Order: sequence, then structure tokens, then C-alpha cells
Amino acid sequence: MQITPNKKIYFASDQHFGAPTPEASFPREQKFVAWLDEVKQDAEAIFLLGDLFDFWFEYKTVVPKGFVRVLGKLAEIRDSGIPVYFFVGNHDLWMHDYFEKELNIPVYRDNQEYEFNGKTFLIGHGDGKGPGDKGYKRMKKVFTHPFSKWLYRWLHPDIGMRLAQYLSVKNKLISGEADVKFLGEENEWLIQYCKRKLQTKQYNYLVFGHRHLPMVISVGENAEYVNLGDWIGYFTYGVFDGETFELKKY
Repeated sequence: MQITPNKKIYFASDQHFGAPTPEASFPREQKFVAWLDEVKQDAEAIFLLGDLFDFWFEYKTVVPKGFVRVLGKLAEIRDSGIPVYFFVGNHDLWMHDYFEKELNIPVYRDNQEYEFNGKTFLIGHGDGKGPGDKGYKRMKKVFTHPFSKWLYRWLHPDIGMRLAQYLSVKNKLISGEADVKFLGEENEWLIQYCKRKLQTKQYNYLVFGHRHLPMVISVGENAEYVNLGDWIGYFTYGVFDGETFELKKY
């Protein structure tokens, strides 16, 4: 894909709207909508790399209450013809087809490959990748199994949503209270994952979220691992102008 002159591709992840409470989250939602309003002026495409919501579950006829401004702005952007791509995170992994049917936004559940102006990208949320964390990987298989989702739908939405939001916010990383530190390349499992991927195929940029820590790190010849940070404490996003990739703060 060739990027139109003076256009850019934007990337953002880990907004976790709804955490720690809807009231506390609301100013962040407003800030994100303002960012979307700005980037739509020159966006070739927008990539959202997961955990837009701190919890999301689609019943057959019900979706979570709230987030109207965010969803409305995404609908407006799509209606204007700008492509938006959504990657499911570990907190909104119970998405079904609401985004696709209502907003015309494709939803991906694993990494995708792209080429922009001759630069190759590997893009995903990043959860469950790399060595270790076997407990989470087993748990994710259980949560994403159709039978698990079928069982959960039998809970009344008022109960199901309240239970999930309580458990989600119990994770201090999500509420922004954890001290997120760089662990070193040998202990950052997404970096290790990227290096392993590069052994079999070349990418210029390997772009992920999930880690909540903005970073751009060389992982090979002409290859960079990019973590987009979050919209809880950093308010960072990625932008590719057709030649170079940058992390910026809003």
C-alpha cells in the first residue's frame, strides 16, 4: 500500500476506558476523542491495537453502556472513508461483530502483516506472545472458548458487567497504579518474541501494545520493536509518515 503524499498512518492502544470507574475514565475519553479529531485531518489509516475498553462483552442484543463519544467519533471517521483497524486485546477479547456491523471496522484477533511504502509491519496487541506466562495463555484459551462465552451470556448483563469490571480493575496495571519499569531486553518477552519472529521473516517495524510502556528498540538490522504505551499515564501514540515511525505524546 502506498501512502498518499502528506498523509500518515496512526497507531494507539491501551486506553482502558471504564477503568478505574466510568467517571474517572471520562476525561481520558474526551482527550482521546480530541486526538481522533486531530489525526483524522491527515490520516491515511488508524490502527487501534487493543484494550480500548477495560471490559467489553457482547450479548446477542446488548453491548456495554457508555463510550458513546468514542464510538460516535470512530463511526464518523469510518463514514468519511478513513480505514480503521481494531485488534482485540486481553480486556476486550469478548468482542464479536458489533464493530464490524455497526462501525464498519474490521476486528482482528491475532497479528497481521502490512506493507506501507515498501516498509513491512507486524502489528498486534501483544498479549500471550513470547516465552513464559503459561498460566495466562491457558486462561486465555478458556476465556475465548465458545462454550465459556455461551455460559457467560446466561448472566444478566447487570451482573455480568459488574463482575467483570470489578475483576478487571483489581489488576493494578490497568488502573495505572503499578510502577511499570523496563525490565531489560533479555526479560522483556515481547522483545524476545520479535527477535524470534525476525529469524524467519524480515520486518521493519513490529508494533504492539499491552505492555503500557512506550518504547522503540532496535531488534535487528533495519528492524524496530515499538510499544505504543497507553492512554492512562503516557498518552502516547505512533505515527508513520511513509518513511519513518515515531512515538509521540498527546
